[in-house]
Amino acid sequence: MSEIVLITIIALLFYLATPITTPKQIYVPKGSIKKIITKLQAHIPLSDIDAYVLSLIGTPQYGWIDLKGQKIARADFLHRLTTSKAALVKVKMIPGETTYMFLRSAARKFGYDGKVLQKEYELKAPYPEGVFFADTYHIPKGLNEKEFIDIVLDLSMRRHKELAEKFYGNFNPKIWFEKTVTVASIIQKEAANKEEMPLVSAVIYNRLKKRMPLQMDGTLNYGRFSHTKITSKRIKEDSSPFNTYKHPGLPPYPVSIVGMEAIKAAVKPAKADYLYFVKVGRNRHKFSKSYKEHLKAIKSVKKRNKKSN
Repeated sequence: MSEIVLITIIALLFYLATPITTPKQIYVPKGSIKKIITKLQAHIPLSDIDAYVLSLIGTPQYGWIDLKGQKIARADFLHRLTTSKAALVKVKMIPGETTYMFLRSAARKFGYDGKVLQKEYELKAPYPEGVFFADTYHIPKGLNEKEFIDIVLDLSMRRHKELAEKFYGNFNPKIWFEKTVTVASIIQKEAANKEEMPLVSAVIYNRLKKRMPLQMDGTLNYGRFSHTKITSKRIKEDSSPFNTYKHPGLPPYPVSIVGMEAIKAAVKPAKADYLYFVKVGRNRHKFSKSYKEHLKAIKSVKKRNKKSN
């Protein structure tokens, strides 16, 4: 064995024995080893040497890797990339629920401090509401409040960015959240079913176009009022910008977490001239083009309810 080869081997062994500090868990993306090393460099100091050694060891695992957040030898870290998996927990976000309610539910389920969760969310989220995306996520077990918010927000923002680019060709956070997601959140609160969503969307855009106030109860189900019944007293007393009976136009930002169907409806409303709707059954609304038709629909509902009682 030549002296140069021997020196190279010794240097490599020394390099692999040096300790590095790792986070508790790390997300390994799909792709080539070079791509994976490039992504991981944002969290761990890695080099082309690591990519070479990793190619000799084996194929990196895809997804969340449990590293236990400690100082370990570089060789051990590379080995864990090919063998370890993180224990995951299921996090479900319900369309139409508010961030306020979701964070309190997460605090109870995972033993977090609700106030810390709220604070961490406010520090990182671009808007107070509507940034989380309704879906079921599988995230590493044992995260602290900051790590939980960081991961769930990151996964949600990826979904928002993907959809914005799909529908509009680019991701403009201001337009996306203050218009598209805001409209979607109202649809999410108002529609009785998936089929009605494009119709509710049409009503929203038609009223905005005519400079009519939206006058929708769902906008008042924001934050801690997510499940509160909207009464005439509440409408009269609530002076927030979410009271679309008092304030024209859209609220300043979304009123809830939204899902895919509501986003689709907000982007592609039904081609209809409806301006009003009233609930006529548990899962159905009656849509009307004029106030006169709307009054008839209301009268019909009251008559039906009177007979059933």
